[in-house]
Amino acid sequence: MATLLSYSGCLRESALKSLRPNCSDYQKRRNAKLRSPQAAVMPNFHLPMRSFEVKNRTSVEDIKSLRLITAIKTPYLPDGRFDLEAYDDLVNMQIENGAEGVIVGGTTGEGQLMSWDEHIMLIGHTVNCFGGSIKVIGNTGSNSTREAIHATEQGFAVGMHAALHINPYYGKTSPEGLVSHFSSVLPMGPAIIYNVPSRTGQDIPPPVIYTVAQSLNLVGIKECVGNDRIQEYANNKIVVWSGNDDQCHDARWLHGATGVISVASNLIPGLMRELIFGGMNPSLNSKVMPLIEWLFYEPNPIGLNTALAQLGVVRPVFRLPYVPLPLAKRVEFVNLVKDIGRENFVGKKDVQVLNDDDFILVGRY
Repeated sequence: MATLLSYSGCLRESALKSLRPNCSDYQKRRNAKLRSPQAAVMPNFHLPMRSFEVKNRTSVEDIKSLRLITAIKTPYLPDGRFDLEAYDDLVNMQIENGAEGVIVGGTTGEGQLMSWDEHIMLIGHTVNCFGGSIKVIGNTGSNSTREAIHATEQGFAVGMHAALHINPYYGKTSPEGLVSHFSSVLPMGPAIIYNVPSRTGQDIPPPVIYTVAQSLNLVGIKECVGNDRIQEYANNKIVVWSGNDDQCHDARWLHGATGVISVASNLIPGLMRELIFGGMNPSLNSKVMPLIEWLFYEPNPIGLNTALAQLGVVRPVFRLPYVPLPLAKRVEFVNLVKDIGRENFVGKKDVQVLNDDDFILVGRY
């Protein structure tokens, strides 16, 4: 051993060769022990994260029947982490006021500001706490097909009832690319396709929808282009929800929409349910229109975040790049609440005008 440990303890190659077996024989025996059974080797074959035959799988028809779906807000603690206590209260308010589904981690829920770990955790948390009372639709779409596939697998693995898929944004793609993208994620479970060209920079044209509608997992479309497009899909027996609160009344009662995927229902879920379930009601529609216009004065979810903070339902914490509406608009919101009636809004605290220094803006979390 003295020979082997000389030169500051370094083993000399010549000494090692004398101590170990013939390399080729040794390696053959070692590989034989480590080799996986051939039956388990499936080269170039993508294995799903779980079986497609799982208990509690929600049917496409169950999702198609939903009328009022809330794109739920994600509240934060002062350090920028999720405020799950406030989140649970928000979801409970939706359930108590008749919402039938929630979109988790959508644009309104600021999924674009979440890590995928946060995203999947919040979907799983929502399913675990509320999945028996409300349908949980996870926004697992992405402009990367690879990410959309992986996130959708994870979303269904933690129990979401359906997925929401957007078309690839920023980089965009061809109509054939859109078909290939959606065809890659639809086999995993029920899915709603979301068309919002103002955010993605690209419309999903009807021929793409008609092509992917051959998949039994396509639930329907969240459509933001307008009521003419909604009417076209309704005429062709494709389920469609209005993605625009300001158009949803007419979309539902005049153009064949199944219902709405709503931002405003975070604030006034009872009134939005009445608007979608109660038949033609132009008077109620006119009553809530000033609030809806106020909500979208700046890009969503800026208005909603400001409103919920002033109602005392969430802490006044913003993840950047979102910042609260200016003081004049915050005062305007208080007056809107008084006009519509505080009893129609979520929460029980008096509405108040928050000052600039009441808000916390978080850039790193």
